[in-house]
Amino acid sequence: MFKWLSGREAAEVGTALADDFILQTASGRGARQRHKRAQGQEPQQFVQKFLQRVDWETRPLKLNILRRATLANSFKWRLLEKGVEQNVVEELTRAVVLQLTTGRTGAPPKAAPAVMPKRRARDAVHDLLVQGDEHVKREAFDQAIDCFQQALSAEPDNVRVRDLLGVILCRLGRYQDGGEQFRRAIKTKETFAEAHFHLGSLLRSQGFIRESEQPLRRALKLKPTLVEAQISLGATLYMLGDMSDARSCLEKALRVAPRQVDALAGMGQLSALAGRFAEAETWFNRALQVDPKHWLPWVGLAGLGKMPATDGVWIKGAQASADSGLGALNEASVRKAMGKYYEQLGDFAQAFQCFRRANQLVKAAAEPYDRNAEARFCDALIHAYGRDALAGPHPGASDSSLPILVIGMPRSGTSLVEQILASHPMVSGAGELGFWAQTHPEHLTGVVHRMPDEGTRRKLAAGYLRALTGRSGKNAARVVDKSLFNVDYLGVIHSVFPNLRIVHVQRDPIDTCLSCYAQDFPPSLNFTFDLSDLAHYYRLRHRLMEHWRSALPPGTLIDVPYEELITNQEGWTRRILEFLALPWDERCVNFHDTERSVLTASYWQVRQKVYNSSVGRWRNYRKFIGPLLDLSNLPS
Repeated sequence: MFKWLSGREAAEVGTALADDFILQTASGRGARQRHKRAQGQEPQQFVQKFLQRVDWETRPLKLNILRRATLANSFKWRLLEKGVEQNVVEELTRAVVLQLTTGRTGAPPKAAPAVMPKRRARDAVHDLLVQGDEHVKREAFDQAIDCFQQALSAEPDNVRVRDLLGVILCRLGRYQDGGEQFRRAIKTKETFAEAHFHLGSLLRSQGFIRESEQPLRRALKLKPTLVEAQISLGATLYMLGDMSDARSCLEKALRVAPRQVDALAGMGQLSALAGRFAEAETWFNRALQVDPKHWLPWVGLAGLGKMPATDGVWIKGAQASADSGLGALNEASVRKAMGKYYEQLGDFAQAFQCFRRANQLVKAAAEPYDRNAEARFCDALIHAYGRDALAGPHPGASDSSLPILVIGMPRSGTSLVEQILASHPMVSGAGELGFWAQTHPEHLTGVVHRMPDEGTRRKLAAGYLRALTGRSGKNAARVVDKSLFNVDYLGVIHSVFPNLRIVHVQRDPIDTCLSCYAQDFPPSLNFTFDLSDLAHYYRLRHRLMEHWRSALPPGTLIDVPYEELITNQEGWTRRILEFLALPWDERCVNFHDTERSVLTASYWQVRQKVYNSSVGRWRNYRKFIGPLLDLSNLPS
């Protein structure tokens, strides 16, 4: 997002244009005499010719407002350095600025006195932009923000400056403020593609994946040549499970820009999600050849298990990336990966320090976790969806048994269970579909406090079945949805699909919460960045699950202990398949051989044979995780 601020190329062109002007004259004095002739005997001819040269040189650059200011400033100071007199330089620079801004050739017209205040204001804005550019180059971002805010005070409808301000605010971790600037730019000029691109990219980085798609598609519709938006849309699409279109976006970008590091790293991510780890490693290494400090390839290699403790190549590269001035969320991703590296070395103090620093960065960018609101939400669900309400009848409900819900806390083993089930020939895995959490605000107003009516049930049933078949195809007899927050909506879901079956995965609560704390989650999972918030959230969901067990009809839900599953994989796999009325299939035991894209943080783990090294992991961090320790006293 931030690369477009670079003004080096614009500065070089400005210097070259000044040198070209000097070459056409014998000296600074000759330049003045030549310019006088242009005003007298040969009116405008000389300046027009030179501005045509400016137009020819700069048009391919597609200059934004900051680069125009950089070019003009470089042009001006080069002329002064070469001895051209001040008044000549000022007039020529104004002509160049006007040409770059409006595309008008010819010397600037003589301004009438009434126009002079506007010209002075324009010059003042130009100076602010030049100053802001210098601050950006020195990474003095607070001073840059001040300059751009002053410029906006004079020209509030300048969408390029507003968009630039948004980029800098995001660079400093002020994501809400940055997003507001992008939205205001779009409101001022809906056809401004860059603001749509930046807004879509920001939404995805915050965890609002589905919401990011529309602004990115809008950016490309407005400006099909915007390669960065093409890459960003590709990232959104693979997070939504649309691997084919995601790959198409990235391949299209690489045809235009073969060394575009985000596209190279994105191809690595796609390969990793599909289980082609050697191919993914090649893509990540290609990206690092272009930019050794780019954050995503280092994180991607860590996700492949490419952090050998026998040499320091990975940790040195990751450390250099983390210290290179990344945005808060990108730096957090690298530091989470570094924490896992130190954990492999057995340096748990250093590992926890990395996890804590990363969570501090993301927590500052997230909406605060509201404990009171979460408690009220769970209380309302428990009150509205008691045993009598869930016993039925449910007018408008679907008799379909297509959906299988796999639920549990994040990092509790739900991806493993989904992979086991998706290895069955009659079952397809839809990943984290997100239908119920995303539909709830729009169509289920008041559903927290009361059952949906018949018409709402019919609409929800039709919409959910479309979503399931759209993700899995039409041939699967059962489809697994393992969305994180389906646990909140079990009452609603059961009233719409009374024949649906639920697999609840339970893992040691302290291991679960520690794994959440160490995982690279987006700001939308705002309860995962603070140990006390994690403990609070876990207790609420533990209480809610106790309610669902007692309120849902018998045979609706099965509890699967993660620790027992990995020690008795076949035994528990048979029990799960029997509960779901599915025949035994040996492929479920060999789940690690199943070829499918896994759209969760566990994409590497689910392609390994079952291992128990994560059981009791929390004991290595006992002295750091005080707020989690009391969770061991919760009833199982």
